[in-house]
Amino acid sequence: MADKQISLPAKLINGGIAGLIGVTCVFPIDLAKTRLQNQQNGQRIYTSMSDCLIKTIRSEGYFGMYRGAAVNLTLVTPEKAIKLAANDFFRHHLSKDGQKLTLLKEMLAGCGAGTCQVIVTTPMEMLKIQLQDAGRLEAQKKMLETQANLSAQGGSQSVVGSTTPARPTATQLTRELLRSKGIAGLYKGLGATLLRDVPFSIVYFPLFANLNQLGHSEPGAKSPFYVSFLAGCVAGSTAAVAVNPCDVVKTRLQSLQRGVNEDTYSGFLDCARKILRHEGPSAFLKGAYCRALVIAPLFGIAQVVYFVGIGEALLGLLPGHRHD
Repeated sequence: MADKQISLPAKLINGGIAGLIGVTCVFPIDLAKTRLQNQQNGQRIYTSMSDCLIKTIRSEGYFGMYRGAAVNLTLVTPEKAIKLAANDFFRHHLSKDGQKLTLLKEMLAGCGAGTCQVIVTTPMEMLKIQLQDAGRLEAQKKMLETQANLSAQGGSQSVVGSTTPARPTATQLTRELLRSKGIAGLYKGLGATLLRDVPFSIVYFPLFANLNQLGHSEPGAKSPFYVSFLAGCVAGSTAAVAVNPCDVVKTRLQSLQRGVNEDTYSGFLDCARKILRHEGPSAFLKGAYCRALVIAPLFGIAQVVYFVGIGEALLGLLPGHRHD
């Protein structure tokens, strides 16, 4: 279904509001996903999502689950806005005379949206991952020190634990990356991000559009509230699981700090090869259910806000933005 008229400011507002609400709701699950994906064999701190969240609360407090959330809350507005607006823009220009888009054109529109969003997504993910994974590295360090102390008991001396380094902020990380590597430092893992986000959008947007259309009572009408929400949830979780292998590789590549005896990677193929060799094919599905639990409500909420038209309503209150 082609849009009657594209109102870019309204779409940007809708995408931004949806992103803020969604991130606030699901960020702890996203933190668990990052920590589970970064675990390598032999250095397992967490056994599951619930185990990760419980241990995070115990060691870092309730707000430890929201480490890195400020980065997401700051950048998710432009990221989601670009993604939703770009998809509508491409759908609008690929449609002819209001005719329904073919599946290929829907996929092309999704591809364009996924390509546009990485401008914001890559640096956002880069900073967020460092902040999210810091707690896992601290927990691993403490566990190894405890094991060393236990093994040293009965010997001459116990091992003295080292002090925990100060946790960096997003601003400090940004400054350090820009100083040492320039703008390219913030775009480390760009290729992996593209390989995740472009296929995601190719799957998500056509699937959502077709599922959402099932709720149309007549051509051109909006689907009911619950249909848009469920279509967003189903399409989002399906696309998320489908591209999870690329998300695992992206997370590993963008992690600047490594735990003890953890592999380092020179690029996408090297990372994929080492994961397959050392951890097996199942490692590519690490955090898949977490990612599905994050993406489903995130995109469900996004599509509801988008289709309810909060942006249009807000703009309608402003002089010079009256709707017919």
